Amino acid sequence: MSPRKHTCCDGFTRSQLLRNAAAEAGKGLPAIEPGMPEPAGTGLSRRKFLSRSAGLALAVYGASKIPLSAFETGIAQAAQNEKILVSVFFDGGIDAMSVLAPVGDPKYSQLRPNLGFAPGAGPTFSEDTRLQWHPAAAGLATLHGEGKVSAFPAIGYDHPDQSHFTSRHYYEIGELQVGYRTGWLGRYLDLVGNDENPLQGLSLDGDLSPMLATSNVPVAAIDSVDGYELWSRTEDPVESEMFKSFARFGSLPSDSPGLMQVRRATSQTDKLRQDLAGVGDFSRPVPYPETWFAHKLAGLAAYINVGLPLRVVTIRAAGGYDTHAEQAADLAGNLQETCEAVLAFQRDLEARGLADRVLIEMWSEFGRRPEENGSLGTDHGAAGCAFVIGSQAKGEMVGEFPGLSSLDEDDNLKVTSDFRGMYCSLLEQWLGYDAEPIIPGAAGFARPTLIKP
Repeated sequence: MSPRKHTCCDGFTRSQLLRNAAAEAGKGLPAIEPGMPEPAGTGLSRRKFLSRSAGLALAVYGASKIPLSAFETGIAQAAQNEKILVSVFFDGGIDAMSVLAPVGDPKYSQLRPNLGFAPGAGPTFSEDTRLQWHPAAAGLATLHGEGKVSAFPAIGYDHPDQSHFTSRHYYEIGELQVGYRTGWLGRYLDLVGNDENPLQGLSLDGDLSPMLATSNVPVAAIDSVDGYELWSRTEDPVESEMFKSFARFGSLPSDSPGLMQVRRATSQTDKLRQDLAGVGDFSRPVPYPETWFAHKLAGLAAYINVGLPLRVVTIRAAGGYDTHAEQAADLAGNLQETCEAVLAFQRDLEARGLADRVLIEMWSEFGRRPEENGSLGTDHGAAGCAFVIGSQAKGEMVGEFPGLSSLDEDDNLKVTSDFRGMYCSLLEQWLGYDAEPIIPGAAGFARPTLIKP
């Protein structure tokens, strides 16, 4: 169940390394090129509270107000019927014109002589018969046929930036101005969350997702859904004593607010390790693919089933989507792995009677250029695709496919829906909270109907 590798541009590799470093909350951003934005979460008054050198793979990010009983109290106060939003990120800029291929557009075969699909190669997209699903996206096509997928075939923003780093930053903070230190989901948690529930925002990718970066309330990140033993380079009996010392360290007095914050969060992390240990051995009411991404989603379904107090969850899709060369095989494999796992996750929620509580949002930082390049790949473009998935999803296309006869000034696909409008709808229609204090300029964005009445 190892993650897939992917072909990636040099700039993306560099920006990803910078982002990984900055995502350790409180760690300064390394020197970067002028004008590049800092990821949300950089420079906040918080820190990754586990020793990196010890190799510990579970972290709690939070403000200094976290009480030592946070997890115990937070779980006890969990609202069993809380709505949950799961954000799935196609890392690298997925090719929207392959996920929903415009085989019925007369210019498609000219722009994609090698990468284009023949009509009938995948299921027809019923809401616009010019489009058809990528054969590897059969899982999404199945859910769409059941009315459980709202598709955005050309989502983005005005004056698109084709930098992975910058465009992803915009999506993470819900704003087109750099400088925000909190993510759009983090700002939601700051308003509705509390100091006693780090599980209200959970990253399943081992480090803090910038979308979840908060200014006041704690959130958590875990590297594995069932590996709650904090990994270290030591063995018992030393390892057991080291973990026990976490709790003792947290109870020591200190005159330094910073040191007290570290002590509390260290104790808190050990508490998380103990509280979640029993959830690791989870059953699956439906079969899942034997992949790492699917395993994480299966664990997430188990978390929801036992009543952990989750509000928002982030996870990267399987593989990577920065397909500058040899796109066909990489995209097909990663897309299939992702879509099959999402279908299994939805079936799992349905089998457990939880489907009406969970909504999935799938997104990427941009789409690819309509014209293929000379390396059997596609380069950075503008409009991309997004999907809102679940039993309570409206199940209707949002924004039209703009066609290929009239591209933007850079010969990219035109945007027909704004990602910030999608965020406003998710906040107000699903999470039940006014978007105005969360998304800058929210009043100016049309809210598509994403949820069933």
